[in-house]
Amino acid sequence: MREKIRQFMSGRYGADQMGRFLMGAAVVTLILYMITRFSLFYLLALACLIWYYFRAMSRDCSKRYEENLKYLQFQNRITGRLRLTKTHLQQRKTYRFYKCPSCKQKIRVPKGRGKISITCPKCHAEFIRKS
Repeated sequence: MREKIRQFMSGRYGADQMGRFLMGAAVVTLILYMITRFSLFYLLALACLIWYYFRAMSRDCSKRYEENLKYLQFQNRITGRLRLTKTHLQQRKTYRFYKCPSCKQKIRVPKGRGKISITCPKCHAEFIRKS
């Protein structure tokens, strides 16, 4: 039996990060459906499961690989912004953050230094701000 499954899956794409996301989304929407009995959640869960199995059973590995890369790029943009926001919130007690008026580069300056002249490391423009 195990060998038959191995032969069936040979040459197929299988699971990846996007597939794990689709399965998680299906589980969450099924739980929402069980709580609310709103049929849209059931249809969304069903669509996620169908999409997952379509991707996992596909023999066009190059297309599925490209889809996964696009998903990972999107995920990294979102998580990168969240990480940056978290870092800013953690550092707000000891640093102030300013944007350069010329190039809009974010600059971190220690708090409590009074009025200081800040030089942008990117465009070398100088501006005065209170730290």
